Amino acid sequence: MFDNLRDDSSSTFNEEPEAKYQPAAGYGRSGSKKFLGMTSMQRFVISVMLMFTVCILGAMVLLVFGKIGI
Repeated sequence: MFDNLRDDSSSTFNEEPEAKYQPAAGYGRSGSKKFLGMTSMQRFVISVMLMFTVCILGAMVLLVFGKIGI
């Protein structure tokens, strides 16, 4: 891990590092559909959290205006 640390630190900042990581077959960017950089599961979790937030805020507003009572 620290074998070539001195060699790596002597390179200039603007220099592009060599690509050492190669993604496995079938996990490239070409076939993935991402919206705002999120996967479909991440978008689902965000949408569920947004739905719960809207429902809770709506119930609080109804309580404040006296439209429903406990």
